[in-house]
Amino acid sequence: MQNKLQELTDKLYNEGLSKGKQEGEELLAKAKAQVDDMLAKAQAEAAQIIAAAQKQAEEIRTKTASDIKMASSQSIAATKKDIETLIVGKMTGDAVKKTLSSPDFIKDLIKTVAEKFTTDGPVDLNLVLPESLKNDLEPFATKELAKILGAGVQASFSKKVAGGFQIGPKDEGWFVSFTEETFSQLISEYLRPATKKLLFG
Repeated sequence: MQNKLQELTDKLYNEGLSKGKQEGEELLAKAKAQVDDMLAKAQAEAAQIIAAAQKQAEEIRTKTASDIKMASSQSIAATKKDIETLIVGKMTGDAVKKTLSSPDFIKDLIKTVAEKFTTDGPVDLNLVLPESLKNDLEPFATKELAKILGAGVQASFSKKVAGGFQIGPKDEGWFVSFTEETFSQLISEYLRPATKKLLFG
């Protein structure tokens, strides 16, 4: 009887132990599966974060490279233009100023231009001359030129005209400019392409 009781006790113990062991293994397997799942999700999220960061870094690198390239290109173009302006200014500035400050040259140029206005008959003209050359040009403009053209000439002198002159039909509201500034601009326009080619190919 005691043996039977011992057998039953052992059987219950072994079954309980076996069942507990099985449940423990199931719980452990379930916990391991959950850990594996969490780890996989964490790795996927980390991969997404890294990919997004790499993409953003590449976009920033590309934009920065593009900005640097554009700024560099603009800087080079501006520098080239400044060099052209400096050289063309040196080439034209003093020469044009000296020529258009010569009373004899201005007289000859005024005669040539004024005659073109009067080819179809006498036309009264307005003439604006440099204030600095008033003593040299006033007698010519008010007397000699009127006789040459057979028309009236109204001459005024302005500090705004550094060299050269402005001329146009009286009372028509327009004029042609032969000033130092306009000559420099005109000559510069012709010299710029040649200077650019010579300097930068």
